[in-house]
Amino acid sequence: MTSLAQLLPIAALGIVYWVRARTLRRRGTPVSPWRQASFGLSLVLLAAADLMPREEEYFFVHMLQHVVIGDLAALAFVLGLSGPLLRPLLAIGPISRLRVLAHPLVALPLWTLNLYVWHLPRLYEAAIDHGAVHALEHIVFFTTGVLMWAAVVEVLPGPEWFGTAAKFGYVVAVRLIETVLGNVFIWSGTPIYDHYQDTADQGWAGTIMMIEGSLVTIGALAWLFLRLAAEGELRQRLLEQGLDPRTVRRAVRYGRGEELGGTG
Repeated sequence: MTSLAQLLPIAALGIVYWVRARTLRRRGTPVSPWRQASFGLSLVLLAAADLMPREEEYFFVHMLQHVVIGDLAALAFVLGLSGPLLRPLLAIGPISRLRVLAHPLVALPLWTLNLYVWHLPRLYEAAIDHGAVHALEHIVFFTTGVLMWAAVVEVLPGPEWFGTAAKFGYVVAVRLIETVLGNVFIWSGTPIYDHYQDTADQGWAGTIMMIEGSLVTIGALAWLFLRLAAEGELRQRLLEQGLDPRTVRRAVRYGRGEELGGTG
């Protein structure tokens, strides 16, 4: 189902990112190399998923496409962004108002709804049979994945209550939601989709979903744990200097604690 038309938007994203990054570099505020590398990885993953062969024959290949696009590429995409990179987009009124979609209480339900609705037999098989529906499926998987991870990474400030500790629960909730669906595929004794009649293939699809989700979750929780420990230590040190607690919380949360304390 892959065509040049599906790869062109990926190339366009890369060009737009490169132009904006070059502009910021010329202004003396370059995008960090690791962010650029992460964004490039996202584009590679998107292209690789679109180029995967035989997704029409094997359910596990189609599932692999979904986890690459909706989870891995989406996470790499978000990690590649920054406030300065997004500033021109956020200056556009209608687009700026879409920031609400990255609120954790909006992003998580949207991601969950997308995950389950697209796996309903009628819609899933429509994506197999019709290229336009398949392309739409991938776009929506990627978009909701970006929103889901944007709430965790917080390229832009999120709600005050959604700190590092709250993100632990959020990531766990994401994986529990995905685990339910993965277990359906693994333990179902009959084919769910008419297009894929091999129950072993169906089991492998569920296994891929579970393994990929587990590995990403372990990585995310480890990162959050280390961040929580570092934040706690820095926050305590700043509070001992007599600084305002609310100001300290926000500065530490968004990586400006050392500047606030005059220790950087």
